[in-house]
Amino acid sequence: MTRILLFLALLVAPLALAAPAMAEPADIDAAARGVVRIVIFEKTVEGGEEELSPLSHGTGFAVSPQRIVTNAHVVREALTGGAFQGDRVIGIVPPDGDAPAFARIVAIDPGTDLALLAIEGNLRLPPLTLAASRPGGSGDTVTSVGYPMNVDRAQGLSINDIVRSQPPVKSRGFISGERPSRQFDTILHTAPIARGNSGGPLLDNCGRVLGVNSFGAESDGTDAEFYFAVSNRELVPFLRANGVTPQLNDMPCRSLAELDEAERQRRAAAAEAARQQMEARSEASSERRARLQLEATLAVQAERENRIALALLLVLAAIGLGVLGYMLAQRREKELAAGETVRDDVAQDDPEWDSDARTALPAWVPYACYGAAAVLAVTAAALYLTRPGLDAIDRRVAAALGEETGSAQVSDDSSLATAGKFICTLEPTRSRVTGDAARSIDLRWSADGCVNERTQYGFASGQWARVFVPKDEDVVSVARYDPQTRTYRADRYLLSRSAITAAREARGSYTAPSCQAPDAAAQLGRQQDAVISALPSQPNERLVYSCQPAN
Repeated sequence: MTRILLFLALLVAPLALAAPAMAEPADIDAAARGVVRIVIFEKTVEGGEEELSPLSHGTGFAVSPQRIVTNAHVVREALTGGAFQGDRVIGIVPPDGDAPAFARIVAIDPGTDLALLAIEGNLRLPPLTLAASRPGGSGDTVTSVGYPMNVDRAQGLSINDIVRSQPPVKSRGFISGERPSRQFDTILHTAPIARGNSGGPLLDNCGRVLGVNSFGAESDGTDAEFYFAVSNRELVPFLRANGVTPQLNDMPCRSLAELDEAERQRRAAAAEAARQQMEARSEASSERRARLQLEATLAVQAERENRIALALLLVLAAIGLGVLGYMLAQRREKELAAGETVRDDVAQDDPEWDSDARTALPAWVPYACYGAAAVLAVTAAALYLTRPGLDAIDRRVAAALGEETGSAQVSDDSSLATAGKFICTLEPTRSRVTGDAARSIDLRWSADGCVNERTQYGFASGQWARVFVPKDEDVVSVARYDPQTRTYRADRYLLSRSAITAAREARGSYTAPSCQAPDAAAQLGRQQDAVISALPSQPNERLVYSCQPAN
């Protein structure tokens, strides 16, 4: 049974590894914010009043806040002029509650079926990012976004209903190949499109534009259905030739789950490397300690033995001197008993001194021997008592290792130690880039969380962070900096109109403190929770930068 399960696991594993990455719904939704319905209106005059009647519609998407790309055949019926020039005009219906606007044709290329429109009025849209590299191989997942007429009919929408804001329809399929057709480069795919989808974007899993959906292959209902999109090979030169610099992205499309797993493995590898390095240092330190322990033990034992031996010699010498003093004292007593003259130093100066007379040993000589013996005995005792003990071994080892036992530890302000000016470089392998990201940023970090001497970062849950909610862009960014690892991370959330409105209301409920305000970091850390808690669980874009000292 075990062999059968193992065999099945080996069969399934390659299939699991080969499975294409699925699209991130949040990224497709974010791209859909810039997808619009394009309506061709005809002007009529009834009862002296001008009226607009919808004739046809298609799809387009923003490549700049006020420039829209679509198919040439979508706006063919409006070629008589721009907005309110002639009998037909172009209307733009945004997907997220904004009022419709009018547009004029900036450029049109029937050869590649591309057209560029300019919005007239104050309507501004979030531009989509174009994939700079070729799409992946056959089998990669793609998504078509647009406004198919068959969906409108199925929902019972009339021609007048299409002027109301509605979210576009998303349909998923796979890349089937790339081939030229109608003298321009196209992408063949299976993400369904219908009438009304023309001019909409074909997106990869990160919500980046691969091409402009244009037409489908004819089918009698029994053949497989295929669809064609004008590739970015045609779109990018067309935009640049007409004064539009598109947002391009050539980064690989990675899911956040892949990044999180890679980050987990990176941290695990770093922890394992640190553990091995610590073990190696510990082993080397143990070997050194053992060597120093042996050397100290031999040195201490030698010193102990030398002192004991010297003390013993001094004791023997003291005993010898004591015996000598005793013998000399006995001799003197015998000499005195025999009637010999006592000799001393004073007697030698006496003029009546008889140098030929026999003299007895002076009295001080035995006492001098006794005194010398006492000095030697005391010295021997001192040598013995002051011999190094066994604890001297540990002290010598500690001194050799540079350790200071019992001394106070010097405090280290890690925040202050990590302050300074840094240049942070984007790490593509750790990032999920869906837009046009900066490859490097300058960062001046201070110990209290002040960045570039003007922007206070909040501190909460062990992290330094700052929430940015711009007024002119539907994006919320959460920047985080780890001064210990010198890692700067920016999570970007591409929000719908209702979500960005809620984020702006939450951001407007507090005023960020200045860098010099007391307790600014903790205060801002608490205040920012109102915005962060309202954000989706995952960002659309994650930019990870590695920072190094500027000098």
